[in-house]
Amino acid sequence: MRRRIGCALSASFLAALLALPSAASSQAAEFLGSYLWRAEDHNLGGFSGLELSADGSRFVAISDRGGVVEGTIERNEDRIIRVTSGPPVPLPDHKGQPLRGWRTDAEGLAGTPGETIYVSFEGGHRVWAYPTLKQADRLPRPEAFSNFQGNSGLESLALDRRGHIYAIPERSGKLTRPFPVWRYDGQWTQPFGLRRDGGFLPVGADFGPDDALYLLEREFNGFGFKSRVRRFVIENDQVVAEQTLLSTSLLRHDNLEGLGVWQDEIGDIRITMISDDNFRALQRTEFVEYRITVPLP
Repeated sequence: MRRRIGCALSASFLAALLALPSAASSQAAEFLGSYLWRAEDHNLGGFSGLELSADGSRFVAISDRGGVVEGTIERNEDRIIRVTSGPPVPLPDHKGQPLRGWRTDAEGLAGTPGETIYVSFEGGHRVWAYPTLKQADRLPRPEAFSNFQGNSGLESLALDRRGHIYAIPERSGKLTRPFPVWRYDGQWTQPFGLRRDGGFLPVGADFGPDDALYLLEREFNGFGFKSRVRRFVIENDQVVAEQTLLSTSLLRHDNLEGLGVWQDEIGDIRITMISDDNFRALQRTEFVEYRITVPLP
C-alpha cells in the first residue's frame, strides 16, 4: 500500500535519522547491511513484494504499478555488493494483455524465481497465478474479499511446502481483532488469525526453511516508518508460538514491504527485505538483510 509522508524532511536531517542504530528485539536478529538499488538500475520502483531462491542468490520483485523484475544478488561474505536484473516486465491479465489503471496495484508475492508465482492485488482484491509472465490464471475470488477496506487489501502472500497459498490483509477491522489469514488449497478458507499488536500492519510474508511463517509489518506515524518481523509456528491450524525477531527505530530503514526468507550455506536463516520508494525523491529502494540468531521456540 502506498503511503504519503505528511511533512517535508531536509536531506541532511533525513540522512542523520537513517544513521540511527536499529533495535533488534532480544538480540534475535543481527543486521548484516543494506544495499541501495538505484533507480537507473531497475527502471521501476514502488516494490511491494519479494521472493528469493533457496540460497538467496536469485530474486523476483513486483511493483505496485504492475511490473515485475527478476535478477540476481551477489554478496561478499555477509553483505550485498551487487544487484543485477533484467528489464521490468508488465504483469499481464488472463488474456495476456498488460494490466492497466487501477488493476495494476500488485502488493503480495509468493513463489520461487523461475517457477510459478502468485500475486495479490489491491485494485479489485484478488490473487492470480503466473506459471509464466505471458498470461495470468485467475484464482477464485470469495465474496469476503469485496469487503476489504480500500487500499488495505491482501498485502501479504506466502506459499507453504504443500503449495497452499496464505493471504493476509493489511487491516483486520478493529485494533483488538487478529489479522485474518486466508488459505487457498483448491478453495479459500480462513483457518486462523495472527495477533494484532500496536500500530504495526502486515505488508509481507514468507514461509521459512524451518516451516515457520514470517511476517513483515510496518508502522507509519505520518513522519516515517518503523519495521517489525514476527515469526509464527503453526500446528493444526493454530498458532502455537510467536516470536518478535526484529523491531526497528523510526526511519532506520525506508518503507520495507517485501520479505524473503532463506538459509545460507552454514545453515543460518536470513531475512531479506525490499523497500517501496513510493516514487518519491526523499525515499529510496533498498535491500535490507538480517541474520536470525535465535532458534524456534
